[in-house]
Amino acid sequence: MTDHAAMIQAEISAFMKSRVILTAVEFDLFSRLDEKPSTAAELASIVQVDTRGLARVMDCLAAMEYLSKDGATYSNAAKGAVLSSRHPQTLLPSAQHQRHLWERWSLLTESVRRGGTPRQPREEVDPSRWRAFIGAMHAIGRQMSLDIVNSYDAGRYHKLLDIGGASGTYTIAFLNKYPEMSAIIFDLADVVPITRERIAAEGLSTRVGIVGGNFYTDELPTGCDLALLSAIIHQNSPEENLALYKKIFRALIPGGAVLIRDHVMDVTRTKPLAGTIFALNMLNGTPGGDTYTFGEIKEGLQQAGFIDVEQVRTGEKMDSLVQAQKPL
Repeated sequence: MTDHAAMIQAEISAFMKSRVILTAVEFDLFSRLDEKPSTAAELASIVQVDTRGLARVMDCLAAMEYLSKDGATYSNAAKGAVLSSRHPQTLLPSAQHQRHLWERWSLLTESVRRGGTPRQPREEVDPSRWRAFIGAMHAIGRQMSLDIVNSYDAGRYHKLLDIGGASGTYTIAFLNKYPEMSAIIFDLADVVPITRERIAAEGLSTRVGIVGGNFYTDELPTGCDLALLSAIIHQNSPEENLALYKKIFRALIPGGAVLIRDHVMDVTRTKPLAGTIFALNMLNGTPGGDTYTFGEIKEGLQQAGFIDVEQVRTGEKMDSLVQAQKPL
């Protein structure tokens, strides 16, 4: 088999390893083994599954170096320990979110046929999925938020409006760098308790206002001079983004700016690779979401009234930045 053919085979079968890890996450094996190294029979009794089936999963995890095996007893290896809920930098919420995406991606062929997925009413979303999603975004954003904030000069701004800010990962990064800055986080009412919990844990409650609302139907809080759209525009159609840009324009004080963090595609829409995959994720999970080129983003912002639109950072991991100004 040629190297090219071997690579193709590896890419085609990559889902198998992923599924093993996600099955372990579904049973929360890594948290359980963090509490106590155990045999497959002991864990099978706890999670109420077949012993032989679970043993084969755990043997595979040992081969993949997520677990260590000593006789019949399994324990977490370093890779597995990070997927325990007890780990201080746990990636378990991110893995749980990926497990939910697995279910969605199994329907990709049908989504391509339909050209999208009907929007699920937000009130019908399983609350556990909200927490998993927000936890995943926090885990992903911990380092990226620091990279973003350190690469962008926000020293002239005084009050941040973090739209769809979830657990406040980016607000926290901005406020830690700029001690004189305050912020408002705007997100859905059922997300607000998670936001308050995170902001309180960071000791920033006196500097952060938290407002519940829906940016599709509600106006945004006013009085801020920097609005952040972090990983938001990809879930929207161009029309939805234009309506949101107009709301931001109305909410900002004159001279304020909007900062967009997202994938920004090149003119061919084939780079970055992560953006092409994410465009399919949006096709498969939203009615009109997509990844956008800089030209498409610029056109929408200008239609909303913004000027001086520029891409101030390029990246491969949803870490590109586009900035635009509201005229004085």
